[in-house]
Amino acid sequence: MIRRARATLLVLFAFFAAHVRVAVAKPVTVSHATAVAREQAGIVRFARRFVGTPYSYGGTSPSSGFDCSGFTRFVYAHFGIVLPHWSGSQYGLGRRVSRAGLRPGDLVFFDGLGHVGIYVGGGRFIHAPHTGTRVAIESLSGWYASRYDGARRLI
Repeated sequence: MIRRARATLLVLFAFFAAHVRVAVAKPVTVSHATAVAREQAGIVRFARRFVGTPYSYGGTSPSSGFDCSGFTRFVYAHFGIVLPHWSGSQYGLGRRVSRAGLRPGDLVFFDGLGHVGIYVGGGRFIHAPHTGTRVAIESLSGWYASRYDGARRLI
């Protein structure tokens, strides 16, 4: 009786093994452009966490507050990119980007390279404006449009 049960199970197993296809997961290949876009979106998501953090001249952390270049330096450091703590020096890094070619995560510069922020998309950027303010998202129009100096892409 046990031999017959084993034989039956063996026949059933052989039948199912021959007729059932096992799906093997293929690795998902992501293009370089997609990987870059994801990292840039991650930079913007991380930067948005600090909206409302007070401005502090020379500030480089959420606990002490940020100045503009301290903010961009802190955000990019989270992604393993080391930036100097001066907007003019940050402008010398990466690749030049036209205003029409801005993508989220690009650094945007203003006021004779004396100010820097991070482009978030939709014509807006995030930055630590000046004494008495907090990290905020603002439009590239108005005063910022008239003082716009350029942009750099680091990723």
